[in-house]
Order: sequence, then C-alpha cells, then structure tokens
Amino acid sequence: FSFRILLPLSGPHAPIACGKDGISTPMNLSLWSLKAGDRCEILGYDQVLPENYRTRMMEFGFHPGETVACVQSVAFGAPKVYRVSNTIFSLDEEVADHIHVRLIDTDA
Repeated sequence: FSFRILLPLSGPHAPIACGKDGISTPMNLSLWSLKAGDRCEILGYDQVLPENYRTRMMEFGFHPGETVACVQSVAFGAPKVYRVSNTIFSLDEEVADHIHVRLIDTDA
C-alpha cells in the first residue's frame, strides 16, 4: 500500500518555502504573478518558452539576476507593464508566465 501527494505547481495551493527570515513565500513565482509596485529578481526561464523568445528577452535586459519592477497590472488579462533598468516593457501572460522570479522585499 502506497500513496502519493500531488501538489499544484502554481496558484493559491502551490508549495510554500520558508525564507531565512521565517516568512513563507511561494516556491515558484512567475513574472506574471507580480502586482503593481512589486519588485523581483529574475531567476531564469522555463523550457516551455521557445529559445528565440528567451534570447530576445535577454537582449531586452530580462536576464537572470536582473531586478524588475511591475509598474502596472490591470484587470482582465491585459498586458502588464514592467521596468528593467531605465526601460519600460509591456508583456502579455504568454511570455511573462514563463519567466521565474524571486520577490524582493521592498521594506529592506
């Protein structure tokens, strides 16, 4: 007799990790999950995003280690607006959902 526990990879029931400060944060956030005012560090891309998209995003400055801010997040699935360095980009869910990020504490 054996059993498996299946955990969703995203959404409100995603696995939770505890950071150094003891605050629980989702283990896998995408750039798309940010709200206006959130800042993050890019961790990388998933394999679903085609290589030519990954290359182009890195040419725009969305490379691992870079800090990104969500400037505008509107309702109904409209593209979100992000700031990388001094440049503003509008990305739709099709691309932003495949960019993995780590939230940066804005109070620090």
